[in-house]
Amino acid sequence: MARRGVDPGEVREAVLAVRGWLEGGAEPSRAEKAAAVRSSLRTLEQVAPGSSVEVRVPPFAAVQCVEGPRHTRGTPPNVVETDPRTWLLLATGELSWADATATGALTASGARADVSPWLPLVRF
Repeated sequence: MARRGVDPGEVREAVLAVRGWLEGGAEPSRAEKAAAVRSSLRTLEQVAPGSSVEVRVPPFAAVQCVEGPRHTRGTPPNVVETDPRTWLLLATGELSWADATATGALTASGARADVSPWLPLVRF
């Protein structure tokens, strides 16, 4: 079953709800974080369709994206994993891919695992 398209307005609203946290303020509710992470990951999935890279933001979601060889079983060869705050900072352009990987806040394994060409997804 195909997912419905992502509404940019809904994504922006979900991310704006956690903006204060991204800027160093109080932590939002779990539901607010989940909505921002899930909608931004679905946006990535939409703008970079494919199945060669798995982007994981535990505990909220994982998506497959980027054209290329498809994996069907086991651990995919191209994996990106990070925490919700780091992902949202990347998705909004408030953190660079290079800085996130240099500090260890993001791990990217595999030759195709760099999804930075599709970032940022939402701008404040």
